[in-house]
Amino acid sequence: MKAEIKRNPVTLFLLALTSLIFILMQLMYLGQAASVQAVLTFGGLYGEIIKAYPDQIWRLLTPIFVHIGWEHFIFNALSLYFIGRIAEQIWGSVRFLLLYILAGIAGNIFVFFFEPAVVEAGASTSLFGLFAAVAVIGYFGGSPFLRQLGRSYVMLIVFNLIFNLITPGISLSGHLGGLVGGALSAVFLPTLYEKNTFSKFQRLSAFLVYLLLMTLMLFSAFSVF
Repeated sequence: MKAEIKRNPVTLFLLALTSLIFILMQLMYLGQAASVQAVLTFGGLYGEIIKAYPDQIWRLLTPIFVHIGWEHFIFNALSLYFIGRIAEQIWGSVRFLLLYILAGIAGNIFVFFFEPAVVEAGASTSLFGLFAAVAVIGYFGGSPFLRQLGRSYVMLIVFNLIFNLITPGISLSGHLGGLVGGALSAVFLPTLYEKNTFSKFQRLSAFLVYLLLMTLMLFSAFSVF
């Protein structure tokens, strides 16, 4: 266990934090932890609230750690454990944390922009970002293992997007935003072992595109009433 903590501290921290928040939701809202009130109290995203109260912009981050129901939590927790350990080994702990957060925020900004009247929560925005990031590194990098892993994740992404289209109640915009945020972050956040996969110009360009896209979407979301 000590070796696991030393090797993947951020993955385990994110998993512990997500689990703690979910348990607290169950304890504070016995039998009602999946209610809108519970989700919003613990930091879920509802765009109309942010429009009315811009000081609650933090809701673009906190939904990453909030889940609606046991099935939602267990599926995302397992996904975080397996993909998180891989991504943390590729990018290192600090850059992996940045990747996870930036992808999640991008997904939540997409929800805020496209579905402001929808209550949304869950780590899937960040998880889709991790899948996209590994796929990008696998495609452009030189590692045969990551190339094969990236192809598998592309198939997984396609399957999940199709599932999103035919299943009600799943935020397609959040998942698409996570994919975009993760893919761009993979370009400007260098990996531990292939730091020259992208040029400085490509890294700077991807970073500026991320900032510009997120800024424009936020500005537009606040401007539309």
